[in-house]
Amino acid sequence: MAFPATRLRRLRKSGVLRDMVRETELTPADLVLPMFVQLGEGERTPVEAMPGVDRVSISHAVEEAGEAHALGIPAVLLFGLPAQKDEQGSGAYDDEGVVQLAVRALKETHPDLVVITDVCLCGYTSHGHCGVVLEDGTIDNDLTLELLARTASSHAAAGADAVAPSDMMDGRVGALRSQLDGEGYTDLPIVAYSAKFASAYYGPFREAADSAPSFGDRRSYQMDPGNAEEAVREALLDVEEGADVVMVKPALAYLDVIRRVKEATRVPVAAYNVSGEYAMVKAAGAAGYIDERAVVLETLTAIRRAGADIVITYHAKEVAGWLSR
Repeated sequence: MAFPATRLRRLRKSGVLRDMVRETELTPADLVLPMFVQLGEGERTPVEAMPGVDRVSISHAVEEAGEAHALGIPAVLLFGLPAQKDEQGSGAYDDEGVVQLAVRALKETHPDLVVITDVCLCGYTSHGHCGVVLEDGTIDNDLTLELLARTASSHAAAGADAVAPSDMMDGRVGALRSQLDGEGYTDLPIVAYSAKFASAYYGPFREAADSAPSFGDRRSYQMDPGNAEEAVREALLDVEEGADVVMVKPALAYLDVIRRVKEATRVPVAAYNVSGEYAMVKAAGAAGYIDERAVVLETLTAIRRAGADIVITYHAKEVAGWLSR
């Protein structure tokens, strides 16, 4: 006995209207390219754990961002590598710091490019933690909020289009919103790392950003990977404090969290396809175990399908090139 095909199956098999009835699209306009910016002239330092990713000087960052923008990628996310570090992370809120200088250069050369800045202290502190450390090894949450707000303010003054606090301190979205509004940056969006898990997938990033903690770990302020309800609560709190976009990080191992956060908050959701996810695919592709292009496109489509409006990925330029072809 022959069973009739469903309507969508007929379309899929015949190829007729297949693209027009696809439920989830992936385009370059959905992507954000993360960049690691360092001081110096003409410097480019490969990140060993992330093939194809470099730490770049500001001139190279301007060039690479221009290439990404020409491919249809609307935004970059900046991480800074300061020349020096201290216990207070003062390079993060230095008006002549590496990120502040990079923002000015990028906006001057590519005024239509959306420049988002990561707001955290971990890359600037001598101990590698995301806040000010007390003598007993704990984080001074309130003092850290003051420094994070100063950092966001300095990024805004440099011309950033949005700030993205990634520290996971309690109340940091409200602190940033209050500081920015008080200085007249009432329209500057906050892209909050709302559900940032204490993940094993961050290893390559910590090499790239030189931000590994010198003692302990970040589990006291990042989230337990087993907690999805907490992720939703954190995202809702950030929205209440003034977040315009909420983020889930990592992405691939947390697709269920992306969906739940999207349904609960009903605001734009970003998902960070992090360094470990990138490095695994690169390694497997280089070894011939997988078709890298196919796996990357399937993975990013899955992240979009889960509910992410914005996908932050180190594959952004490659993906934009693949899609254009």
